Amino acid sequence: MQLQDQQMPIMEHLIELRNRLTWSVLALFVTFGVCYYFVEDIYGFLVRPLAEAMGPGSDRRMIYTALTEVFFTYVKVSFFAACFVSTPVVLGQIWAFVAPGLYKNERKAFYPFLFATPILFLMGGAMVYYFIMPLAWKFFLSFETAGSQTGLAIQLEAKVGEYLSLVMKLIFAFGLSFQLPVLLTLMARAGLVTSQGLAKKRKYAVVITFIVAAVMTPPDLISQIGLAVPIMLLYEISIIMARISERKRAASMADEDDDLEDQNGQGNADDDVNAQSAAAASAGNMDNSTAKASSDETSSSDTSSEPKKQSKPSASGASGDDDEDDFNNAR
Repeated sequence: MQLQDQQMPIMEHLIELRNRLTWSVLALFVTFGVCYYFVEDIYGFLVRPLAEAMGPGSDRRMIYTALTEVFFTYVKVSFFAACFVSTPVVLGQIWAFVAPGLYKNERKAFYPFLFATPILFLMGGAMVYYFIMPLAWKFFLSFETAGSQTGLAIQLEAKVGEYLSLVMKLIFAFGLSFQLPVLLTLMARAGLVTSQGLAKKRKYAVVITFIVAAVMTPPDLISQIGLAVPIMLLYEISIIMARISERKRAASMADEDDDLEDQNGQGNADDDVNAQSAAAASAGNMDNSTAKASSDETSSSDTSSEPKKQSKPSASGASGDDDEDDFNNAR
């Protein structure tokens, strides 16, 4: 029975986790079906920056060289959009599973990050779509030539799958990079990093930022600078957020210390009251023992005096008998 009592909470947690994962996967599949129904519109939305960079009224086109390329591209687009749409549901299920194990102050501390995570990701995706893509596509289209110098025209005919892979790579790179304030602020709350340490390592952060931007973006300066500069701004914001979290943590610790001091002071006062009552009780016991001792002494003195009174007549009687014997002997 004790073994079953110990295993029941674990089984309940596993069942709860299974239910949360089931709802998350179900939401992902439902949104995937809806997104696949509108997949041409979604893909058209992703292609629009390239179409605008090519210019209006152009007879340009996109090609595919494999029979299954367009189908799998549409599946990827649908799944990509479903991840965006179902993110609030998935985060809600994760929060519903984790929240019961947190204290009230911890839940309040995590609420801003729960809402900031999808918002920052959408901000990163919007930045790459409305700012980086138009500039990058114009840069890449500038390599087209009419063939007057090379003899053959160089013209872009983008493949459907390659274009989608590039767009997804850029959106994920910017979306994940915009999560930097959330990550560093959580680490500062946990005490893993400090605002002073982040400020001192700023020069190393600049080098690492440009290296990451060079790896995660296409090989052009526009995309690299467009990713590196926002990351550095977010890094500075993270330092400010870390300072704010450190102040809040110091204030909460000070409040806890005050509460402990109040509790200790109340405990000391209770101890003093108990000590005073104990002293009074001991004093009362001493008085009682003193009175008892005095009464015992009085009674003992009374009892000792009574034998003395009784011994006097016996002594006089003994002396009278001796005189009478002497008188008889003399006669």
